[in-house]
Amino acid sequence: MIQNLFKYSFRALSRQKSYVFINLLGLSAGIACSLIIGLFIFHEMSYDQYNEKRDRIYRVILHGNIGGQELKVTSTASPIGPTMRNEFPEVESFLRMNGWGETIVKSEEEYFTEDQFVEADSSFFNFFTIKLLRGQHDKLLNEPHTLVLSESTAHKIFGESDPIDKMLQVGNDSIKYRVTGIMEDIPETSHFKANIIGSFMTNDRANDNEWLSNSFNTYVLLHPNASTDQFDTRFKDMIVKYVGPEITKYLGISIEEFTSKGNTYALFLQPLADAHLDPTIQQDLKPANDPKYLIIFGIIGFLIIVIAGINFMNLSTAQAIKRAKEVGIKKVSGSSAQALIIQFLFETIILSYLSVVGAIVISELSLPYINNLLDLKLKLDFFNTPFLLPLIFLFATIFGLLAGSYPAFYLSSFDPAVVLKGKLITNGKKYKLRSILVVVQFTFSILLIVGTMIMYRQINFMLDKNLGFDKENILVINRASALRAQIISFKNTIQKIPGVMSVAASTAVPGHSNNNNGYMLIGRPDETFLLQTNWIDFDYLATYKISLADGRNFDPNMQTYKNACLVNQSSIKKYLIQNPFESQFRSGGAPAEEPGGMPIIGVVNDFHYESLRNEINPYIFRFKNENMQWGYVSIRLAENAPRAVVDEIEKVWAGFTNNNPMQFFFMDKDYERMYREEKQNASLAVLFTILGILIAALGLYGLTAFTMQMRTKEIGVRKTFGASIYSIWLMIAKEIGLLLFISSIIACPLIYWVADDWLQNFHYHIQLNLFDFLSGIFISVIIAMATISYKTIKIASLNPSISLRYE
Repeated sequence: MIQNLFKYSFRALSRQKSYVFINLLGLSAGIACSLIIGLFIFHEMSYDQYNEKRDRIYRVILHGNIGGQELKVTSTASPIGPTMRNEFPEVESFLRMNGWGETIVKSEEEYFTEDQFVEADSSFFNFFTIKLLRGQHDKLLNEPHTLVLSESTAHKIFGESDPIDKMLQVGNDSIKYRVTGIMEDIPETSHFKANIIGSFMTNDRANDNEWLSNSFNTYVLLHPNASTDQFDTRFKDMIVKYVGPEITKYLGISIEEFTSKGNTYALFLQPLADAHLDPTIQQDLKPANDPKYLIIFGIIGFLIIVIAGINFMNLSTAQAIKRAKEVGIKKVSGSSAQALIIQFLFETIILSYLSVVGAIVISELSLPYINNLLDLKLKLDFFNTPFLLPLIFLFATIFGLLAGSYPAFYLSSFDPAVVLKGKLITNGKKYKLRSILVVVQFTFSILLIVGTMIMYRQINFMLDKNLGFDKENILVINRASALRAQIISFKNTIQKIPGVMSVAASTAVPGHSNNNNGYMLIGRPDETFLLQTNWIDFDYLATYKISLADGRNFDPNMQTYKNACLVNQSSIKKYLIQNPFESQFRSGGAPAEEPGGMPIIGVVNDFHYESLRNEINPYIFRFKNENMQWGYVSIRLAENAPRAVVDEIEKVWAGFTNNNPMQFFFMDKDYERMYREEKQNASLAVLFTILGILIAALGLYGLTAFTMQMRTKEIGVRKTFGASIYSIWLMIAKEIGLLLFISSIIACPLIYWVADDWLQNFHYHIQLNLFDFLSGIFISVIIAMATISYKTIKIASLNPSISLRYE
């Protein structure tokens, strides 16, 4: 029986070449889109699954509210991990990690730039399932100045020679590090990146007892079957016991008084499985992705496959006109309705299977572009994921049954006595279900078009918005510590290079904040204030063109500049500072009994020092003294400065740093980096939207072709009575236009709700307006009219004598 079904199905499909071609093209593209989106979602959901102990690992999160400013960060104090191991019976082990950012590694006389250097405790390999290729687990990272290299990094630095016990200079450390192990490259689906793991014991703060200095990621491994139910209580007790005395020391108030003023200081555990998809927590090892994008792409994948399915149903029911006599003859010959349903469903499933083959080919050809766009390594790995191919064909089977069910039942219901007389063919009845399906298809198309346009408008808004500083033509050297005590000499030297407009040194630059510190205002002893802190020199404001709203900048001619500060407008507004030039901040790191403060000498206009996702919060500039040798050097270049200027700066740098490589970036390009996820996702959305529209247009073209064939005689009669080609086109266009109008009425409220919810991710965002919706609808109308015009005009141009003889 199966053999006969295959034979009849292939014979039937071979007689419907144009129908099969259009469906194969549409279904293949639809399944390919859904397959790629499925791979992307699976990739994002599979983070840290390689880790055998994932369900027992938790990350400690600091959640506080100081001076009305909330923070939720992975940065915690150094003693938290050891204290939890000693005092929490559920904790088996702890791990601290500290990301260095970009650094220089020197092997003999060769330099290597590494941007994934991480310090970690010796428990690292007990937490994460990463295969060790060389070295002994119990002897790794348990001594200062030792490190483990990834396999690719070891090969890059040492080639084919044995790296074990070789010495490397890391950064500016005068003591060299010894290589004690080689590990496999850390999987891409890890919530952190690391090519080199250095011993945390090297860090000066590895054994400190400072509970208010939060700089490290802390993880805990719980005993098997341990519960986290008591952790809230244990954390509260630990904070009172250890953090309380430091609050009293630095703020002069008890922790009870601190919290009674509306401040909070709390810790909680985040399961490792949640680390990658929680952007509400600020983390530095690797930014978390927004799960909303997974939902958005899941919806896009669903819409595209629904559009492809609707195409199939519409084309199949339209094709029924051509197959009506075939059904009538089979029924007269004794075929039952059930047998016909099975045959038609079988045809659909075969078509669906052929589409899967086409989808796999399209996916394989598209994935290199998608991977380049998203900086991922998605692949159809049928060997290592044996369930993938059966899953795809199971999906194709279910899709074939669902999409083919209505056409199968519709075709099998024909009355042979009617269809053999040709009455079905000459009947110009409009099928309501087909119109409903077209409306659904247009609705989804409008959703995709308008949604993508709104995404791009928001991205352009973020890139073009006035930031409160000038990001153009600024070169930033991001390892000023290599200059040691020569920063001022370096500045003076490069200032003489033609094309260099100004030079500034600082501990932070826009997009790279690194200190969120607590302060007190003299005269307001019961309050605590949280401000982003940046230590700058005299030239910083001029280099970045940050303007003063009031007051003055640091002035070398006034001896008080070293103890003064500048704040932004948000500090004045949020902290209700009535007389800023009569106010003095005092660092939260200074003991409460220590006299003196930092007078506010200037108020700068607010500027966006972070992404537009975030509100501009209080910010303080303090003077950078000669002893602060870390941070950045920012150089404003003349507009259209030639590359030779940068080359000259590099030569000067090499002379000051003994040929250390100069690591730098341009501020405007780096600023775009902050919106990399949005730009990537918008580009992906555009790609899939175009494919979705093409699939819908393909279906509309096929449907129009079959509809015009059905109405050929009607058109011939109309032309006989004087109808023009334009009037016939207008008749068809009005029918499609009505469906588009209904689709627009349905789509606009839906996309408004979805887009408004997405825009809430950004504190500064566009306002939705009528143009967003009208432009999307207009594009849909143009595509629809262009799609139907060719076939409509072709049939309308036929000689009426030919049209009237059409069967």
